[in-house]
Amino acid sequence: MKKALITGANKSIGFETARLLLQQGFYVYIGSRTAENGEKAVAQLKADGLENAAYVLLDVTDSDSVTAARKTLGEKTDTLDVLINNAGISGGMPQSALDATIDQFKEVYDTNVFGVVRVTQAFIDLLKNSPEPRIVNVSSSVGSLTLNSDPTWFAYDLNASVYNSSKTALNMYTVKLAYELRNTAFRVNAVDPGYVATDFNNHQGHGTVQQAANRVSKYALIGADGPTGGYFSEENNPETWEIPW
Repeated sequence: MKKALITGANKSIGFETARLLLQQGFYVYIGSRTAENGEKAVAQLKADGLENAAYVLLDVTDSDSVTAARKTLGEKTDTLDVLINNAGISGGMPQSALDATIDQFKEVYDTNVFGVVRVTQAFIDLLKNSPEPRIVNVSSSVGSLTLNSDPTWFAYDLNASVYNSSKTALNMYTVKLAYELRNTAFRVNAVDPGYVATDFNNHQGHGTVQQAANRVSKYALIGADGPTGGYFSEENNPETWEIPW
């Protein structure tokens, strides 16, 4: 049975992605910052007949928590087939490039960028034991420098300098990670789940968490001939999904 770890998976997009992978026959570890939320998420999945789920205490902003989570998983399995770096925060809006504070940047980057690095580095050994390891970094189209430079793009005027730049940094990490793993069976991609209605945006999005989960899980399930080092957004390119960096 293949195994997946999803950070920030006790609710929303991460939770629905866990559901989809469970339906595909995976054993899924639900990354959660609190035991209460993790237990609640697992109980809900099991109530829906999806038994192969367990929560793992995991705060991506805390190195000790990440280390402890790696130890916990290492006691349960020596292989991880999929890592989905889903945990993320917006940092609150608006975020002016002139007025946003350094503390705002630090807080958002600690989750959206440094958290991904912490988790990826901690679990890479388990992933290397898989014959078909997959890493999906949940990004956003607002991290695209090309799209943000286009006055006709729908989010051109979005006042989110902190969040946008954190996703741009995440995209670069994805590119470099894919490059370092280029001669292996790894497939590493950045995926935009789309503008969906979640707590993240006060439910202002027009899509559903189920749609978002389908987009994310697609790249967790790609075969050996699938892309690596790519950046994908169905909303911005319904035909091939690939969008410019």
